[in-house]
Amino acid sequence: MTEEIRKLADMIRASENIVFFGGAGVSTESGIPDFRSAKGIYSEKWKRDLSPEEIISHSFYERHPEEFWEFYKDKLCYPEAEPNDCHKALAKLEEMGKVKAVVTQNIDGLHQKAGSKKVYELHGSVLRNYCTLCKKFFTLEEVLSAPGVPVCDRCKMPIKPDVVLYEEPLNDDVTEKAIRAISKADMLIIGGTSLVVYPAAGLIRYFRGERLVLVNKSRTQADASADLVIHEPIGEVFREVMSLL
Repeated sequence: MTEEIRKLADMIRASENIVFFGGAGVSTESGIPDFRSAKGIYSEKWKRDLSPEEIISHSFYERHPEEFWEFYKDKLCYPEAEPNDCHKALAKLEEMGKVKAVVTQNIDGLHQKAGSKKVYELHGSVLRNYCTLCKKFFTLEEVLSAPGVPVCDRCKMPIKPDVVLYEEPLNDDVTEKAIRAISKADMLIIGGTSLVVYPAAGLIRYFRGERLVLVNKSRTQADASADLVIHEPIGEVFREVMSLL
């Protein structure tokens, strides 16, 4: 066990209002690929030599719904995924009264599946899907089982996942709540994110607390300003930390 792990455990003990800000790296140990690593989703090319950024844009969703849904179902939905040690640790720390909120860029719903109650999903969730006309709700299982483009059984209009696509703004209410939580935190743990996706990554500038921690396999632009930096798999880090608490 490294000295950095012990220091992180000590920092958690000393904190009473922790916020966790996480990205795709949080879920890679659950079998969900990230976006920008060598084996990530963005390293692939789709049909017609399209990039994933193009395919999961609002304009592509509207112009080419068949291709959008083919990519979306294949690359962004993992209904069999289970929470890993990071998700479980954050839920336990919330239960202990330490973690007050999880702010996530992920859309997989694994924080809630692990038991976290206060989760702000900046980019939405694949678990929620709505008719574009009547707003009827559809589960992930329903849209995955639908052939081709899912349509509402009530009004026959297209269904859209409650996910923030490229060209779409973040939800104002979710963003405001995330900013409020971060600004009140005495400790901010940033994990599994390269901090290059804006505007989400910009939310960390609202942190005014005493302890800033970075847990990510690769370096980030915020490393230099952090009080503690750990470049190790985040699930392993939290598993060891929890053994000390």
